[in-house]
Amino acid sequence: MAFQLSAPPRILAIHAHPDDIEILCAGTLALLKKRGCEIVMASMSPGDKGSAELGPDEIAAVRRKEGAKAASLLGVHYMCLEFRDLCIDVNDESRKKVTEALRKAQPDIVLTAPPVDYMGDHEATSRLVRDACFSAAVPNYYTEQWDPAPLTKKIPALYYMDPIEGVDWYGNPVPSDFVVDISETFETKLQMLACHASQRDWLKRQHGMDEYLDSCRRWSARRGAELGVAYGEGFRQHRGHPYPHDNVLLELLNG
Repeated sequence: MAFQLSAPPRILAIHAHPDDIEILCAGTLALLKKRGCEIVMASMSPGDKGSAELGPDEIAAVRRKEGAKAASLLGVHYMCLEFRDLCIDVNDESRKKVTEALRKAQPDIVLTAPPVDYMGDHEATSRLVRDACFSAAVPNYYTEQWDPAPLTKKIPALYYMDPIEGVDWYGNPVPSDFVVDISETFETKLQMLACHASQRDWLKRQHGMDEYLDSCRRWSARRGAELGVAYGEGFRQHRGHPYPHDNVLLELLNG
């Protein structure tokens, strides 16, 4: 049976920290928004450990505002699941939290972190979101929330974004299943990423990297070159049993 999209199609993009989505799939989200999709952007944590000057509560407040501002540029909703940096663990309590987020969003398509990436928060996010896509439709899986959202009607189509810099733990390239041409929305992607000024300051101090926007431009250009276009974003589809096999994301983007 062919996978049926809602009308309008509903998209959930969920990654570990504020700015991960902007780096890895904001151009695709902007295209989907142009095609009339309803979109939710979610971060697992509020980036509470991403500062040497501000305490956890203070920097988290800053970064929530930056995430909401970036989402507002697309006219979409942003939410934070309120995990804490470096503390995203794969366990039942976490799975219930992410499952509740899936039920609130009711997505047809989910975009999330890849299974292998440079840090544990990203990898735990990938595992939890994969599990939640399955469990959100299970009637007897209770999230134990005060006002629980209804079950999802189906397992959504699940896609993994690129790992940071497109490499695994050993620096080996991680291939994509397909690349989306984001040339027409790339400037919107950069504007969204530029909203995360506090993250740029943190990366400069912690990683010695003061080229936040330029590194995004370079990576997007590398993926775009695979299609022969200016800028691109790569994705892999989760096709394990019983997740949808139809590439509905690419079909939707192609009209």
